[in-house]
Amino acid sequence: MIQRANSRPLFFEGSELMALNGIDISSWQSGINLAVVPCDFVVIKATEGTGYVNPDYERAYRQAKTAGKCLGIYHYANGGNIQAEADYFLANVGNRLGEAILILDWEAGNNASFGSCDYAWCKGWLDYVYQKTGVHPILYCSQSISYKFDNIGNYGLWIAQYADNDPTGYQDVPWNEGEYTCAIRQYTSCGRLSGYAGNLDLDKFYGSKEDWGKYAVSDKTNVVVPEQPETPKPATASPEGSILDLVYKTMLGEFGNGEDRIWNLGTRYEEIQNFINHIWVTSTDNLAQEVLSGRYGNGDVRKTVLGSRYNDVQDQVNAGNAQYYTVQSGDTLSGIASKHGTSYQKVAQLNGISNPNVIYVGQRLRVK
Repeated sequence: MIQRANSRPLFFEGSELMALNGIDISSWQSGINLAVVPCDFVVIKATEGTGYVNPDYERAYRQAKTAGKCLGIYHYANGGNIQAEADYFLANVGNRLGEAILILDWEAGNNASFGSCDYAWCKGWLDYVYQKTGVHPILYCSQSISYKFDNIGNYGLWIAQYADNDPTGYQDVPWNEGEYTCAIRQYTSCGRLSGYAGNLDLDKFYGSKEDWGKYAVSDKTNVVVPEQPETPKPATASPEGSILDLVYKTMLGEFGNGEDRIWNLGTRYEEIQNFINHIWVTSTDNLAQEVLSGRYGNGDVRKTVLGSRYNDVQDQVNAGNAQYYTVQSGDTLSGIASKHGTSYQKVAQLNGISNPNVIYVGQRLRVK
């Protein structure tokens, strides 16, 4: 039986209902031809945190729309400021509001709030997006934490649970179906479909295309949904400056988000957005090496450009530049500090020394 609120299907039970088969994709599937891959719906990663935009988002969305697929757009939460992440997502949703389901992806990776305030963060984000748009988003999470969202309110759940990692096509009755209720079920990350050579996430939506559409539309009469243009605005004259200077200004918000950013950066958009996306997806070790090579500048520029990655990367850089000294007979902490141009308090802090008067011959101390 379908449970409904305001004519919107929230949860579905049983496999006897009409269902749609679909996939969800991110930059890992960049270039996928959605016109030939068999699917009723496509859910596309749009944003992450407050600085990352999937570089294939615009292309994939236009292609899926042209192919007549049901559409979804998701934001991968970093667990930072709720309003800032929601606003960043909505800025990149733009005028697609009303034609695609809006989704929050709640996972552990790169998520500072995961495990500590799951319900509060997700409820805050979902409520804020609803208040801004009149659209009830869907929440994606693993089955293992879905119990935390039993009372999440008028929002559907998209639950991930896999039987195994064996390659599979679409399944009429995924493993464990019927044991819990959800609007969408993700049952594998090793899906194999014609038209694409790699693995795909496969999903089942428990409803019809009409039901899908009910999630996308706003229930607020005062929300105006503009028409989606078929092509972006033509690029304006490109701003001058080095790529680092333009990335810095972009991260400060000078060029806006979504379509505004594309318009304002003109022909520089792709290189700037790729630079920003690289920061979000590359490893801390690689970023630290790039910092040492000078790629991200210094001071406030480096901190702004690296965003939420800054602390981890800077810690790695500092660790790589660390200097050590082995205590000799007759040494004192203050004397060692003086030789290396620092203070005994700093050396004590770096080495977890509670009593600066107690050090040992042969002890290896970090001095910088």
